[in-house]
Amino acid sequence: MGKNDDELIATRTTLLNRLKNWQDNSSWQDFFDTYWKLIYRVALKAGLNNTEAQDVVQETMISVAKHMPTFEYDRTIGSFKAWLLNMTRWRITDQLRKRDALAATATVTDTQIMDKMADPVSHALDALWDTEWETQLLEAAVDKVKRRLDPQKYQIFDFYVNKEWPSDKVAETFGIPVAQVYLAKHRITEMIAEEVKKLEMKTK
Repeated sequence: MGKNDDELIATRTTLLNRLKNWQDNSSWQDFFDTYWKLIYRVALKAGLNNTEAQDVVQETMISVAKHMPTFEYDRTIGSFKAWLLNMTRWRITDQLRKRDALAATATVTDTQIMDKMADPVSHALDALWDTEWETQLLEAAVDKVKRRLDPQKYQIFDFYVNKEWPSDKVAETFGIPVAQVYLAKHRITEMIAEEVKKLEMKTK
């Protein structure tokens, strides 16, 4: 993830425009930091191994770079989310095609494994992409909110919500009333939800 608020999962037209300059290393690093994990996770869940998934990340980034000089981002035509999915889909398909030579000599077990892989042209991959995209949005929102909060307030939320400590144990640990634990959960949950909405608006 990027270090600044606007460098999270949200796609900015300004960032995409800067990517037209191949020598703008800072912008390309921002782009890579923002999207590599999304692409990698989807590739793994599509049935690729670690090495293949890393190749998908690399090849997708190269493909994006090749398209950037003539790329025009127009939300009325389609979302950047869908465009990047197509780029990733093609790279996953390429990796699966590379297995064709091995498929002819595959054992029954190997064939069964391949049959279970997500078809890169099916709705299954679309669903994977949507799920991982939402995960990235949530992680970005949590990171953004976390950096705005007093560290102790986020710890209270983290211990109670994520680590699932009992409210009375959290209250005792931080020397606060139990009601304050509930209040922290409510307020921070609302803050995260609001950030997710903002990020969703920026990626449509």
